[in-house]
Amino acid sequence: MPKTPPPATSGRDKAYDYLREHVLVDARMQGRFLNEKQLAEEIGVSRTPVREALLLLVADGLVEMIPQRGAQIPVLSGRDISELMEMRQVLEVHAAEVALASGNPPVAEMERIIDEQEALRSADGEDNAQAFIERDAAFHQVLIDSAGNALMSATYNKLRVRQVLVGVAALYRSADRQLHVCTEHRGIVEALRAEDATAARAAIVSHLAVTRDVLLRA
Repeated sequence: MPKTPPPATSGRDKAYDYLREHVLVDARMQGRFLNEKQLAEEIGVSRTPVREALLLLVADGLVEMIPQRGAQIPVLSGRDISELMEMRQVLEVHAAEVALASGNPPVAEMERIIDEQEALRSADGEDNAQAFIERDAAFHQVLIDSAGNALMSATYNKLRVRQVLVGVAALYRSADRQLHVCTEHRGIVEALRAEDATAARAAIVSHLAVTRDVLLRA
């Protein structure tokens, strides 16, 4: 029996994914207004799906509609950064506790991602920094997913754009931050391997606090 082909991606979804994966994660775009016509040409769709995608991003809190001016990417404030880290801490600590209680923390997968980050550490450039932080987001998403709560995983994934933005900024604002991130990640993994919930919580809280402080000091 022939396989049913996967459903085609709609123009709106294509525009939404492009904006999330390529535009919103670019720190240089913060504070800028978006040109619907230009975006439509870049993505290869009409302006209508771009407009629909922007409205979805407004609902996500990632874009603001300014009367008479259009869609603007807001600048992340110090409060935004603090609230992001607070939300991540709540979710990640809970996920670690659930994973340990179930006896199935995702140690091997998290270690694999750390190894990928180590491989990226020696390369320079903005593209490398973003790739490093993309792996950082994947590291934490794996931990969240291990809790087996689909709603929590989806909620955390919604934070990814902000995570990448602040993560890349932190790399440029602190010397050897990539090295320290890998070390902090290994601390989280070692606590999970030891099945020590108290140590895992402390490692997660410390890792997020360091990133927050690096950003707020700048």
